[in-house]
Amino acid sequence: MSVFPQGFLWGGALAANQSEGAYREGGKGLTTVDMIPHGANRLAVKIGKEKRFSLRDDEFYPSHEAIDFYHRYKEDIALMAEMGFTVFRTSIAWSRLYPNGDEPLPNKEALPSTARCSRSAKKYNIEPLVTLCHFDVPMHLVTEYGSWRNRKMVDFFARYARTCFEEFNGLVKYWLTFNEINIMLHSPFSGAGLVFEEGENEDQVKYQAAHHELVASALATKIAHEVNPENQVGCMLAGGNFYPYSCKPEDVWMALEKDRENLFFIDVQARGSYPAYSARVFREKGVVIVKDSRRRRVAEKTPSTLFRSAITPHAARRRT
Repeated sequence: MSVFPQGFLWGGALAANQSEGAYREGGKGLTTVDMIPHGANRLAVKIGKEKRFSLRDDEFYPSHEAIDFYHRYKEDIALMAEMGFTVFRTSIAWSRLYPNGDEPLPNKEALPSTARCSRSAKKYNIEPLVTLCHFDVPMHLVTEYGSWRNRKMVDFFARYARTCFEEFNGLVKYWLTFNEINIMLHSPFSGAGLVFEEGENEDQVKYQAAHHELVASALATKIAHEVNPENQVGCMLAGGNFYPYSCKPEDVWMALEKDRENLFFIDVQARGSYPAYSARVFREKGVVIVKDSRRRRVAEKTPSTLFRSAITPHAARRRT
């Protein structure tokens, strides 16, 4: 019988946006997930087709209470220990530390409450694996800057990342920069805080925003290793392979194209540069990436670990 190697990490995961609740407690600011309602309007908001910059009294927002992990984390982590977890993946809510996202200094009230979850996990010899941004961009950055379509976001994220790496140095070793970074192509508002104006090239917006996130991820990786060379920083993909609907060459090619659409993000993060095929893809989509030459060397800071969600596979067929 096969056995896991010594030191193999096995566990489970939650994310702040899915579990914490307490959405206004401790000085926390509103985030994108706080604007996404349950019900008929949910999809339109998630994909950026319906702007939601304020809450409505006639809708229910699941993230506002969630499972109340913010208050009940001790008993939940104790249950994880009973299951034999050796790793627990969670996330930090950006807007707890920086309620608006662009403040020069963090919210000191939030630092102890953010660290306590990882300390509780360590008590049971569970290694915390922490994501910096798990689908919860501060809403102030959305309304004032246009979220990740604006290159100023790179510096805001870098400041937040440095705070996390310095404040939790020695407590957290394993980090992820962005959860499922490719989701911004499919769910732009929930994935990256993007909303669209009528008539604009949505692919241009999404890929320019992706460029800024990719640079921010590389910069955060650089900072993590400056703070502590022992830090391990990973990147993450929402998986789900595409398979040809038939053996027709056009279906086989379509499956390849759809896989590349997702793997593009990991290609850039793992290699530190754009893959060769991206030039053709951008040209076909009418996308022109505005790059900052000062960030070129930063982009070469590649992650040490690749994470992948196991999502439902898909069949790809060329439409005629």
